[in-house]
This record gives sequence, structure tokens and C-alpha cells, in this order.
Amino acid sequence: MSNRRLSVVVFSLFFSWLLAFPFEGRILYSLADHYNISAHSFVFGTMTAHFAGLLICGLFVKNMITAKRLMLFSITFCIAASGIFFRPPSFLWTAALLSAAFLVGCCVAAWGFYFKHCTPKDERIKTMADGLIFSNLLMILLNMVAIHISPHAGLGFSMLMLGAAFLFALRLPKYEAPESPPSSRQGEIHAGKAGPLAFLCLFIVVITINSGLMYQVQGPAFAHLEWLISWYWAIPYITALYIMRNLSRKTNRAYILYVAIAMIGFSFIAFLLLGRSWADYLVVNTLMLGACGVYDLFWWSILGEMLELYENPAKIMGVGLSANILGVLLGGLIGNAITAADQQNQNPTLLALGVVCVTLVLLPPLHKRLTTLLKDHVYLTAITEMPIQEQARLIGEINITKKLTEREGEIAALLIKGKTYRMIAGELHVSENTVKTHVKNIYSKAGVKSRTELMHNLLDIRIPSSESLNP
Repeated sequence: MSNRRLSVVVFSLFFSWLLAFPFEGRILYSLADHYNISAHSFVFGTMTAHFAGLLICGLFVKNMITAKRLMLFSITFCIAASGIFFRPPSFLWTAALLSAAFLVGCCVAAWGFYFKHCTPKDERIKTMADGLIFSNLLMILLNMVAIHISPHAGLGFSMLMLGAAFLFALRLPKYEAPESPPSSRQGEIHAGKAGPLAFLCLFIVVITINSGLMYQVQGPAFAHLEWLISWYWAIPYITALYIMRNLSRKTNRAYILYVAIAMIGFSFIAFLLLGRSWADYLVVNTLMLGACGVYDLFWWSILGEMLELYENPAKIMGVGLSANILGVLLGGLIGNAITAADQQNQNPTLLALGVVCVTLVLLPPLHKRLTTLLKDHVYLTAITEMPIQEQARLIGEINITKKLTEREGEIAALLIKGKTYRMIAGELHVSENTVKTHVKNIYSKAGVKSRTELMHNLLDIRIPSSESLNP
């Protein structure tokens, strides 16, 4: 097994335990129902502890040896902490759950070392998609065991997942491969990395408020559909991840982000307007979890490529993922307050739509900031954000390599600036049919079928600068 696959297996196994047990997991809720106690007092405490573990991990885990030791210790502790829940409720439940949630937060952040060093930069979106897909499939299995067999059976099965994670983690490498010295261009990028990271964290907090609202508002409303929820809940999420993972690199995923925002809005509108039948649940959950799959892979993969800009992957993973937990916490607290006050259904819906509007406002500037760092990321279309001189250089190169005529070069330059056929025709004083003919020739010479493919082909062009050619 390659190191990349090994890292995916370890992540999937311990992350499935996290999703099925302490993090709003069905095992925890089933155990609470079994003993006729409320799970809410545990949920917010464990999420807070998980947040702290993610945020603090990078302060003391600074190399792969320490990361591996921490992961092995954390997994072992979580196995022991899970065993306490075979006993009746006591203060030990709270202590074990908070400690395990903190350590598994550290474990997720420390896994950032393996995310960086076991997966090439251009493959990290696939690694992350694989990890999230397999962990959610395992979570579904654990949920069904807990609900349809017994909560203690689900708990025992989750401990087996942790045991397997420990055995595979023993095989993880201890040392990272030596890195090549950064180029002058990379040095310029590193100097301006704080702003885009902070903006990304703000965006993550805002977008995941809807997830917290979903847990506390949408979820309880369909609690009577336990059998359906036990297996279908994460299916749209997994499907979205699979589709996004296997899209052609030339597909413009930036537009899909806007579609996903709309799906979140429609999910809450459907929740307001529809009933609480199984068909209504399918509509609401499919829209919401499908959008979550698109966005989770977006910011997880962005964090994965940002690891190149930092010496300590645990710190960047911890900061980014803690923003996710903070958003879920805020949404959950708001949703819990609305539910406790017995407010009408439209209140969380209006709040969610407000969050959607804020997300729409944040996405364009986030896109612009990220393209200054990650021009090759598949979720970003950076060509239109490039300086005019850089665009001219790329067009000049394609003119040379593809033998475009002077007029075709002019039209190609306007195409990548986002001009429509009518705008190009007006600017060059030709007919739209003439523009369409030239565009067809440009696509043929460049070997593409669309404007998006042309942009990505231009981004793939790399010419040594004059400085790099000098001795």
C-alpha cells in the first residue's frame, strides 16, 4: 500500500469514529436515548473540546515523528474512553468524552503532516475526497448498527474501527521527504499568505453556520424517520464528493460553488414550505448535504494546497478546521436557542437565508485572494485575475505555439477577459458570426472545446522568466 493510500485509510477509520460518536454522532444519541438522558449537554462540550484540540495541536506538534506519536496515543486513548460508555452514565462519561474529543482534534490536525508529505500537491483534492467518502460510508455503517441492533453494538464496532486505525497508523512513515528550497516566486507568495488564510477561515465559519442550524433545526424535525436517516443522511454528501473528485480538471468548479450556495438556500426554503414526510426529507436533505459535500471538499482541498506555504502542516490544518467547528458551534447554539424558545419555523429559515447572502458577498473576494496563492487549484479560475502583462505573455505564447493569426490573438485576449461574442464584435467592429468563426479556429488550434478549457490550458503554460535564464 502506498503512503498516500495508507494515510487515507488511517484518516477514514478514526474520522468515522469521530463522526459516528462524539461529533453529533448517532451512537452518542442512541446511548443517551437508551439511558433516557439528553445528549445536548454532551454535544456542545465535545465540540468545544474538539475545537480546542485542533487549534492547540500545531503549538506542540512540529514534526512528523511527534505527529505519529500523538496520533497513536490519541487513538489508544479514544479506544479506552469509548469503553467507559459500556457503563451507566456518570461523571466519567463527561470526562472521557471531553478528553477524547480534544485528543481526536489534535489527531486530525497532526494528520496534516501526512496529508502534505504523502500526497503530491496536485493529488490532494483526491486524497481528501477519498478520506471523506470512506469515513462517511463507515459512519453510515456504524449508525445503522447503533440504531437497528443496539447502541452498545455500534459503540463496540466503532472501537474496532479505532483499533484498525491504530494498526495502520503504525505503518505510517516517521520522516518527511526533504523539500526543495523555495524559489523567489514562492518567497513572494509566502510573504502574503496570512490574509488569504484569514479570509478563508472567515468564509468557513460563515458557510458552516448553516451546518449547525441543520443539526439543531432540520435534524430533530425529521427524527421520526429514524430508519431513513440512519442510511440516507450522508448519501447526497458522498455523491457530491464523488462527482467533484472525478470532474475533469478543465471543468470550472468556481461556478459550482454558486450552485451549492443556492442549494443551501433552497434547502431551508423547502424545510419551511414542505411537510415532514419521507419525501420532504429527501428533498431537504439532498439539497443541504449535497451542498455541504461541494463546500467541504472546496475548503479541505484549499487547506491541502496551502500546506505548501507553511512549515507546520498541523498548525494550518488545525486553524482551518477549527474555523469549521466554530461555525457549526455558532449555528448549533443559535438553532438550539430558537428551538428552546419554541419559535416559528420561518425564523431559522430566514437566518439561514441571511447566511447564504453573506456567503455570496464573501465568495468573490475570497476567490480573488486565493488566486494570488493557488493559481492552479481546480476550484479556482485564475486567468481573469492575472495582471494584464501576464495575460499578454500567455496570449503571446499561445500565438507562437498554436500559430494564431493577429485577429485570433486579439479575440483570444478578449475571451479570457470574460467578454461575450457581442462585446467582442462591438469592440473589434466585426459581426458576431465573424467572431464565432474566429473562436472556432482558436479552439481548434488550441485543442479545446470551450472558453474554460482555453483558460486552463493557458494556466498550464510555463515559460522561464528572463531572470531565471540569467546565470
